[in-house]
This record gives sequence, structure tokens and C-alpha cells, in this order.
Amino acid sequence: MTDSDEFAARTAPYRRELLAHCYRMLGSVDDAEDLVQETLLRAWRGYGDFEGRASMRTWLYRIATNACLNALEHRRRVLPTGLSERTADPTRPVNFAPEIPWLQPMPDVLIAPETSDPAAIVAAREGMRLALIAAWQHLPPRQRAVLILRDVLHWKAAEVADLIGASVAAVNSMLQRAHAALAELEPDTPVAEPNDPRIRALLDRYAAAFEAADMDTLVTLLRSDAVWEMPPIEEWFRGNTTIVELVRSKCPYRAGEVRMVPIAANGQPGFAFYLRGRAQSLQILTATPTGVAHVVSYHDSSMFAAFGLPTSLVANASPEPAMP
Repeated sequence: MTDSDEFAARTAPYRRELLAHCYRMLGSVDDAEDLVQETLLRAWRGYGDFEGRASMRTWLYRIATNACLNALEHRRRVLPTGLSERTADPTRPVNFAPEIPWLQPMPDVLIAPETSDPAAIVAAREGMRLALIAAWQHLPPRQRAVLILRDVLHWKAAEVADLIGASVAAVNSMLQRAHAALAELEPDTPVAEPNDPRIRALLDRYAAAFEAADMDTLVTLLRSDAVWEMPPIEEWFRGNTTIVELVRSKCPYRAGEVRMVPIAANGQPGFAFYLRGRAQSLQILTATPTGVAHVVSYHDSSMFAAFGLPTSLVANASPEPAMP
């Protein structure tokens, strides 16, 4: 076995979790994939000097975290709800802002843990929820790294201190400040597991209502305090009747003109929305037993490829949904 083969064999088991880690730090699938490649390149260059004093996993996380911290000097990812107050009038013109670095969704299929342990799967989903990633983007980079390493990956304070080159006291202080900052943000709505029969039934009815252009039913499936946002559009909206009026105003269509293909991202259910056979948006849902509480609808057809979906549908063809 060559050094190259040995390196590939030893690092391959960590690629998915490194991708998840970089995504948590950066909020971008594209940037996370780039940083994983950079991490592996740096690791290969230093592999000859790797003496095994730390585990391969710890060594790779050290490289990845430092690469992410360097990248975070330039920008942070956001959602519309993190930029402005809600828009009250769903009929007013909206503003497309592709120049803003928007938070991207992460397809579950790219990072799902290779395990059948239900507890591990649930934990992985909870640590990837879109609202959680969005909240973390408000933290300074080093605080964000400490929070993720301590609360999500459950590293010891001394391990984190060694990784980022700080004292244990400094790590504990940063974690405390991170918790305080997150507590001031609006708390996220608790969500149910996507495999819960009640949630599956809700999702089926939601998709059917869109496909049938049944706005009266859609109102009943959205919570009265539901939030709807649409990157790269800056405006966002609250309330089931407001959201339905938005759909009626901005996306008029007839029954049979929409296809809803199931997807999974950030440990949450969602749908690829096709209008008249063309990719329109990717909807990531926060579904609860009392209705759909939040929808982030990404109006960017270039994101469909990451979910293994085409940007147009052939007549009578059924694309395979990308599921974990």
C-alpha cells in the first residue's frame, strides 16, 4: 500500500462528519465542500510529520476548524429573518438580492451518519436544524467553534483549548458568552421527528394541497404564526393567511401544474417545488404536530443538483427523491 492509499483509507471515514462540521461553521454547502478539500490537502501535505500523538480524527478537526476560522474572517451566512422585520403586505413587490451570502440548506444524504443507531441519527438531525445553524451564524467565529465542539461534538474543554490555542478558562468563558447570546435570540419551535406518523400525514396533505392548488386547505395546514422566507428574496412573512395570499399573488397556478418531490435537508423534511415542469424552489419545513411552523423556500434552481434532482421534469417521469 502506498502512502497515498494509506492516507485515503485512514481519512475516508471522517469525510462526512468533516463536511457536517464545516457546514455548521460556515452555513454553506459549497464553502463546506471546499474547506473539506482544503483540509484533506493540508493533511496530506503534513501526513509525513503526523506522529499519532493525537488521533487522526482530532488532527483532521484541528485542520478543518482552523481553515473555517480563516474563512470566517470575510463573511457570515444569513436568512431573511436575520436581516429585517417581517413584511406585512404579501402583494407588494419583493427584492431579489443574490449578492447577499445566504445560508444554504444541507442535503441529509451528504452527511447522514453511517449507522443504524436511532439515537445517533436523532442526535445528528438535531445538530443540523436550519434555524440552529442560522442562529450560530450570529456568533463570533471562535465562539461558534467552541460551541460546536463542546455542545454538538461533546469535546472536553481541555481538548477544545488545545485545538484553538486557548486556555481552558477562556474556552469556558467563550461557551458561556455563546449560550447567553443565543438565549437572546427568538427561541426555535420544537419539531417532531420526520418519521412520526402525524408528521408524515401532515406532509402528505401539505404536498397534496399545493399540487391541487387548494389554498383553503393549505391555510389549515400552516400554523397561524407560521413564518415563510424565500432566499434570495429579502422579505419574509408571518401568518397562515398572509402566506397563502403571498402564494396567490406571486405564484398563481392551476391544479396539476405543480409537482412536490420529497427531500430531506438539515434533518428536516421538505419538498422540491416544480412549476409547469421547471424547478422553482426547495422548501425546507419545520413541521410540528400542530401544523407547519416555518418554511424556508430557496428560489435557486442551481441547488437542485445537490439533492440529486433535475431542473426540469420529463413528462410522466418521477424523479427519485434524495433521502438519507
